[in-house]
Amino acid sequence: MLGLVEETVLLLLRDEGGSFVRVPTWSLRYSIAGAVLMELADANRIDTDLEHLFLVDDTPTGDELLDPTLAEVSAAERQNTRFWIEHVAERADDIRAAALGSLIAKGVLEEQDKRVLWMFKTRRYPTVDGHTRKEVKLRLMEVLLSDVIPDPRDVMLICLADACGIFRALLSGRELAEVTPRIEQVTRLDLIGQTMVRAIDDVRMAVAAATAGHL
Repeated sequence: MLGLVEETVLLLLRDEGGSFVRVPTWSLRYSIAGAVLMELADANRIDTDLEHLFLVDDTPTGDELLDPTLAEVSAAERQNTRFWIEHVAERADDIRAAALGSLIAKGVLEEQDKRVLWMFKTRRYPTVDGHTRKEVKLRLMEVLLSDVIPDPRDVMLICLADACGIFRALLSGRELAEVTPRIEQVTRLDLIGQTMVRAIDDVRMAVAAATAGHL
């Protein structure tokens, strides 16, 4: 089964050409950081309240994309979610590289020789029960274009994609306008997602204010 970090990376990959969609640097890094923290929360290793992100269980997950952050949370004093979004985002490039390596090892992607591009080898992913899981972009669009009850992990991905502006890069203006009410509906379904979205919004506004102050 692919993790949220791996699927976030796939969401950012173009279907054709194997390059990443054009999004602001902060968007790429905070989406990956948010995916790490959401995955740890989903695995019952961390939790959040109105003020803090805190450790629940320091048992390693066995996932190299998650366990370094889990160890840091375990060793650190209690901090808020915004702190951890910013902290993990500092390592986002390394986490993305590791996620790409994992996707190649699992046979989902292949790296083209002499080019920093990745090509899809399969559009369906095996899961632990032997069934297959549809490619992330197709799943999310099926959720946004219908009234089906979404899988909780797809809700998390939609929360991340919305908070980090990824849908603006993936969809046309008309398509985005069409699905925006559904995005707003879905993002209210997940408390963890709401916490991460608020933290990402706080960081984004702080970055925008700092940037404006230097213009």
